Amino acid sequence: MKILITGITGFVSSHFLDYLNVKEPGAEVMGIARNMDAFDKSRYHNLKITIKLIDLLNKDAVGIIISDFEPEYILHLASVSSVALSWQTPLESFVNNTNIFLNVVEQVRAYKIKCRILSIGSSEEYGEVTEAELPLTEAHQLKPVSPYAVARVAQEMLSAIYAEGFNVDIIITRSFNHIGPGQLDKFVISSFAKQLVAIANDDKKEKKIITGDLSITRDFLDVRDVAKAYYILLKQGKKNSVYNICSGKGTVLKDIITIMSRQLNIAIETEVNPQLIRPNENRKITGSYQKMKTDFGWQPEIPLEQSLADIIGYWQKK
Repeated sequence: MKILITGITGFVSSHFLDYLNVKEPGAEVMGIARNMDAFDKSRYHNLKITIKLIDLLNKDAVGIIISDFEPEYILHLASVSSVALSWQTPLESFVNNTNIFLNVVEQVRAYKIKCRILSIGSSEEYGEVTEAELPLTEAHQLKPVSPYAVARVAQEMLSAIYAEGFNVDIIITRSFNHIGPGQLDKFVISSFAKQLVAIANDDKKEKKIITGDLSITRDFLDVRDVAKAYYILLKQGKKNSVYNICSGKGTVLKDIITIMSRQLNIAIETEVNPQLIRPNENRKITGSYQKMKTDFGWQPEIPLEQSLADIIGYWQKK
């Protein structure tokens, strides 16, 4: 297996490489990243990994790597992935997320590389929904309400154009909130865990954490289940098809804090920071993974409590 991974030093890639290390020993991996971020190749001893430090906005550099390596598969993970950050820097979020994807697929087309591309999208593409519309299926209308979501919809539309117009083999996901050990604390669940571990480790620390709106419900999926889903789609997915990657269950953010507090055996208070509340926030989002289950037999395997315990364990080691 020869696979090119953009954003190889990121959170999702680390778990995808863990899965690949077991599933595809001897696989050749070409990684593209902006920096190494303490990336440890030795963790993936069964893989032959090479990393090139380039900016994906540099079209010519992307073309050289793709034409030289000639991948069988491309997993496009690189992105500015924070919805909150996209409200602060909308131009950067849109231009970066759209153009880096366009550079990758355009160079595959230009060099006539026969490979399969997995284009990672987001549940944010669905936008404002009512509870009556849940769970969200792939047939649901897209109504993005953030700069990040608009960029992801643009990426999905470009995927369809390249798949149908240029015969590039592209598969598309709409991935819901994924969580797990190693995620940065700019994401909500990892932020909660980091704050709670700090409280548990210091008796003198104030028993309070800062949060956004804890009444909203989200569909949280363990990143290790995500990695398996991405591998299955690369191997078996249907060209120009869209797949939800989700747990199918909704969890209120307040309940996440309750579970982790219980796991750490602490009692805490919460304080809402209005700056952490996004505009146009959906009250409740859950997805349906029925298409993944019907087509490939995939379904989530790791329970939420285990995911949260592993995230806590990660921050305890940190």
